[in-house]
Amino acid sequence: MIDATASTTATASSSSSNALNQLSADYESFLTLLTAQITNQDPLAPMDSTTFVTQLAQLSQVEQTVETNANLEAISAQMGSIASLSGLSLIGRTVTAPGDQVALTGDGAVVPYRLENEAYSVSLSILDENGTVVKVMTGLPTGSGTMQNIGWDGTDQSGNVLPEGVYTAELTALDTDGEPVGYELFGRAEVQRISYNEGLATLELANGTSVLAGYVEVIE
Repeated sequence: MIDATASTTATASSSSSNALNQLSADYESFLTLLTAQITNQDPLAPMDSTTFVTQLAQLSQVEQTVETNANLEAISAQMGSIASLSGLSLIGRTVTAPGDQVALTGDGAVVPYRLENEAYSVSLSILDENGTVVKVMTGLPTGSGTMQNIGWDGTDQSGNVLPEGVYTAELTALDTDGEPVGYELFGRAEVQRISYNEGLATLELANGTSVLAGYVEVIE
């Protein structure tokens, strides 16, 4: 997992090293040309040294810029490594992130949602892996802008206890005219693994979904 960040660090270091190597080659070419021109100049009409001084100054400025970039890349890589180590602490924690998958355990489940606007009525349906509705909860909170956490005890509409596993949630929110109200569903599940790609942490959750760490809204 940390290897992905290490790879990014190596790539950044390689980029700066290549730039320095190219700059060194330019210096060698410049000195070779300067030596040849001085050796073959007309003693009665010596060349103006101003041009050479200017070119040398420009090469020095480029060298300083490359070295500055190398230092910034090293700092960025170190920060990426720190972020990666920090992300590892999420393993085993419960997080809330966008999604419609519900992880049912022996303790039940929580289905969070947030409405874009005030609604007149809100209901939540729970579907099994076959897409069959096993539970419908009505009379849910209708306020907007706030995350609502709806508890589900893991029973179906008849009160029978359902097996643990992953279910799907569907929300129906309507306004006073019976028109749909926008919403966002969230999955609440334990973090089982973390993978890294180009310095970005992706959380693999117990409800079978994956989400970028930056989209997590709640950590418990």
